[in-house]
Amino acid sequence: MTVFLELTIYPKFRIFNIKNKNNIFNFMIVINTNLWNHFIIINKQMLTDTHCHLFYDDLKNDIKNVLQRAKDLGVERFICVATNLEDAEECLNLANNFDSIWASAGIHPHDAGAVPHGFQEDLKRLLDQEKMIAVGEMGLDYFRNLSDKKKQQKVFRLQIEIAQELKLPIIFHNREADSDLISILSEFPGVLGVAHCFSSTLETAKKLIEMGYYISFSGNLTFKNSHLPMVASELPLENILVETDCPYLSPVPFRGKPNEPGRVRFVAEKLSDIHKMSIEAIARITSDNASRLFGID
Repeated sequence: MTVFLELTIYPKFRIFNIKNKNNIFNFMIVINTNLWNHFIIINKQMLTDTHCHLFYDDLKNDIKNVLQRAKDLGVERFICVATNLEDAEECLNLANNFDSIWASAGIHPHDAGAVPHGFQEDLKRLLDQEKMIAVGEMGLDYFRNLSDKKKQQKVFRLQIEIAQELKLPIIFHNREADSDLISILSEFPGVLGVAHCFSSTLETAKKLIEMGYYISFSGNLTFKNSHLPMVASELPLENILVETDCPYLSPVPFRGKPNEPGRVRFVAEKLSDIHKMSIEAIARITSDNASRLFGID
């Protein structure tokens, strides 16, 4: 006998627990609630959202439900990534209140121009906390250029120096800055980390992997006409992570809507299609990669 226990109802699909005679639990997603014969069975394999901004009000103020919806989709670990010192305090507070959340602290390139003098000491104070596991979000953004390029580069270097000193991985952002990014990273051969929300070329991805970095894909992997599936298909899975970058970059079929961490499942499913592997295998590999890079259980 099989028992179906409904957990969560979404506008276009429902999630169930399935209990069979062997006491094995899976998730069933019904794509169209009017067509009960059209469904996908998903084993409960843990996924990790390695980059989410849970301090945004819509997520933070509903955090218990946000985490439960993610758990219903098999997403059980979350790295709350800061973009400035204030965000980092909020990330740390969330991490201290939920066992499934870890935190990072860093200065985003958009915030580099306004960074206070001597910010490094404040950053190191935050990173000294137990649930702080990485330095970031840092990096270079020559697309929006909200901070002077030279200042972006300086703040990027200063943060990598901190990561090197504290032996922590870095989480970095890159938009239209491949050459300068690789040049700066090359100055710190002992530092490891991840290129978050990767959107660049296959050549850049391969170079970063050669340097020891991981490549993380977000919802833009699922977008129509994206070049990223081609990039992902050429990369070894042992160097790949998945993320949402929520509340941004909702994957298909939620593109254009506020994102949340449970939707990293759809990024993992796209990787599953690209590499012709089961979602269970993708979840296991990417979560193992996250454990290895960030030192989390």
